[in-house]
Amino acid sequence: MQILARNLVRRVSRTQVIGRNAYSTQRVGDIGQPTPASHPHLMAEGEVTPGIRIEEYIGRRKKLAELLPENSLAIVSSAPVKMMTDAVPYTFRQEADYLYLTGCQQPGGVAVLSDKHGLCMFMPESTPKDIAWQGEVAGVDAASEVFKAEQAYPMSKLPEILSDMIRNSSKVFHSIQTASQRYTNLDAFINSASLGKVKNLSRLTHELRLIKSPAELKLMRESASIACQSLLKTMLHSKGFPDEGILSAKVEYECRVRGAQRMAFNPVVGGGPNASVIHYSRNDQRIYDGDLVLLDMGCELHGYVSDLTRTWPPCGKFSSLQEELYDLILQTNKECIKLCKPGTTIRQLNTYSTDLLCDGLMKMGILKSRRLYHQLNPTSIGHYLGMDVHDSSTVGYDRPLQPGIVITIEPGVYIPSSFDCPERFQGIGIRIEDEVLITETGYEVLTGSMPKEMKHIETLLNNHCS
Repeated sequence: MQILARNLVRRVSRTQVIGRNAYSTQRVGDIGQPTPASHPHLMAEGEVTPGIRIEEYIGRRKKLAELLPENSLAIVSSAPVKMMTDAVPYTFRQEADYLYLTGCQQPGGVAVLSDKHGLCMFMPESTPKDIAWQGEVAGVDAASEVFKAEQAYPMSKLPEILSDMIRNSSKVFHSIQTASQRYTNLDAFINSASLGKVKNLSRLTHELRLIKSPAELKLMRESASIACQSLLKTMLHSKGFPDEGILSAKVEYECRVRGAQRMAFNPVVGGGPNASVIHYSRNDQRIYDGDLVLLDMGCELHGYVSDLTRTWPPCGKFSSLQEELYDLILQTNKECIKLCKPGTTIRQLNTYSTDLLCDGLMKMGILKSRRLYHQLNPTSIGHYLGMDVHDSSTVGYDRPLQPGIVITIEPGVYIPSSFDCPERFQGIGIRIEDEVLITETGYEVLTGSMPKEMKHIETLLNNHCS
């Protein structure tokens, strides 16, 4: 009797488990990237990518179509898959213009935009073997139903259809950086290029991407917040683990667990003299007691990046020499941020920062002539920021800033060990970088939550390290 009862309990339990699983595993269509149905924790109804609704994508296409000369065509290819070895690809990152216009986060597609045709997407055709190895990808149906393309075709139709479009267009604009042989080898494209009809699309798309929408700014604030939290955790970790590699791993871990998809770039973690190498990336050295560490990092959240730098002594105390040099960089950072407002240009900010730094470095005896300044800082005071780290790169630094533009303010000094100056300053690198949003009335520092005052940093390192 007891055995029968136990078997009955087992059968009932098994039925309940099967019942629960059947109830909770509704099939959701997979198009190779998150959708509101597959990832309701990330996306709301109506969003094509997290935070960006379909209406915004359609609006972007309309604005680009308005910028195109009459009877012109814009061609944008998805980013190529780059291989690390013959069988191992690098992590894929979508080309910013393609993502900006389509919302498609996957490789293998070509988008064509014109006033006449609207958005036409040529999509990859997956085989069962492709799906078995790599999973589902967005195809023709997703192009129409999710990305709302007016026309959608399999990639095999591209030579015929796109050739006709090109022949019937007065000008053809395309993204030179990610040009695909799928269309550049077409006779129609080659002929248009020989007649001078092919132009660079980036000059138009970068204009559109320069000023961020409210939805874009929300993502950029979130990306900046993740960067600040992650860098603060890494700073606190540095006292117990003064090692470039460990701190690089720590800051990436902290970004990823807070929702970032990837780092915006390989973190720069330069301890001691390595901080004087502007884009140092080896991150393989111990940080010695009394040395500073410069950590430049940023993360990417749903297509939008952050960029932030802080410099500090993991031992918990700035030396008097370090204090003097750090204070010069800090005051330059603050003064330049105060000048951020509509109408100012990055070029003007750079001239102002150069004057401040030159005067300070000459007073300290580090710089003997202003002509040598660029040996200590060959960089600009900042750059545009958005979907790419150096966003809208075709837009010059003489452009007056407008509300909705995000820039970096990053004064620094990088003194090589061989530089002709007092020995005590040789091999020191310091940078303090913040993200600044231009507003109607001035500015908003998106990375303002990350400490940069020396006393605040020392207090954190000496009282709050785990």
